[in-house]
Amino acid sequence: MTSRSNPPPDHGTGGDGGNGENADTVSELLGGDARELWESAEDLYENAPCGYLSTLLDGTIVKVNTTLLTWLGRTREELVGRRSFSDLLTVGGRLYHETHFAPLLRMQGHIGGIALEMRTADGERLPVLVTSTLKHSPDGRPLLIRTTVFDARDRRSYERELLRARREAERERERVQRLATTLQRSLLPPTLPEVPGAEVASHYHTASADEVGGDFYDLFPLADGRWGIFLGDVSGKGAGAAALTSLTRYTLRSASVYDPDPLRVLANLNTVLNHEYQGDDPRYCTVVFGVLTPDERGCSLTLASGGHPPALLLRADGTADYVPTPGGRLIGLLPDAHPVSTTVRLAPGDTLVLYTDGLTEARTDDVGGRYGEDALLAFAGGLAPAGASEAVAAIAKLLEGFGEGLDDDTAVLALGVPPA
Repeated sequence: MTSRSNPPPDHGTGGDGGNGENADTVSELLGGDARELWESAEDLYENAPCGYLSTLLDGTIVKVNTTLLTWLGRTREELVGRRSFSDLLTVGGRLYHETHFAPLLRMQGHIGGIALEMRTADGERLPVLVTSTLKHSPDGRPLLIRTTVFDARDRRSYERELLRARREAERERERVQRLATTLQRSLLPPTLPEVPGAEVASHYHTASADEVGGDFYDLFPLADGRWGIFLGDVSGKGAGAAALTSLTRYTLRSASVYDPDPLRVLANLNTVLNHEYQGDDPRYCTVVFGVLTPDERGCSLTLASGGHPPALLLRADGTADYVPTPGGRLIGLLPDAHPVSTTVRLAPGDTLVLYTDGLTEARTDDVGGRYGEDALLAFAGGLAPAGASEAVAAIAKLLEGFGEGLDDDTAVLALGVPPA
């Protein structure tokens, strides 16, 4: 490159370095103590933890400190008056400097925190953060550009490590989500069987993809043309809830084979859970279990409840109401749960809806307001008369509408008799 002769001195901070005032002259003018002060300032400039660079307006280097020279593997004679700042950059860095950095600096007078890459003497890339300021004369004329260069190698390494850790965390979260989804599906029937003379539909809303919820339901055949049906919610979340759900489903199915009476089925479940989870970690569930008996005029459904929210009954005449099952206690918490039962007659056009409390406990505002049973009953009144599939689809849409207010899993299971 063609040499640029006679660069003007930079009268800023720093020693002579071939460009500033001589330290002996300063000592003579200011006294003997000035040399120590001058040498201290010179050392601070030359060996600062960052690089310093002064250039003319056309980019010609007129001053550079030892720190930057060391990073680049250059000598002062190679650069001062012979090279420009852009000569020290990589091809991409030069392009960015010419098209963005330099124009912004001329317009604003200052630009800082710009990530660039410089090229060392041995061809290696040096990632840096650059801040430049345009200096003016007393009468406002731009004179030179002062640039501070920070070594970004550690920062770049940190950013790469941070990015690697973030990607690893995302992969781990995806793995956990897949496991949670697979485990959740294993706790629910893949499809509901067809019940002669009836329509059934279900929906499961997952509040969190990272955790296994404790809601469950099932529908299965019993002897003599009857059907077992249950829906419930266990305490807790995660692997513990999954284990409790698995035990609960197995016990309900097994107990109903020996004696399908809903009260006895829930009594057996209460005994099993209370015995299994005694001690410092009691576990329990709310559940409703029923036996469905279809006939020529519809079907009869006997339900037993242990602390579970009441079922909704949508009548063919367009009315809706709850099926009361008061007094039942949480299953598994005490040695005797005292479940209660009731029998419901479903005529053509009637639909019964079972649900877990994630629906009624959904948050509806920022101050903790809950959806509640009154709002759900009013919603059901607007649905009746509706078949099982129509009712479940409407409730699924309602659940989606809660957004982040729905912070618990919700299961819905509907059973209806088609209109005659």
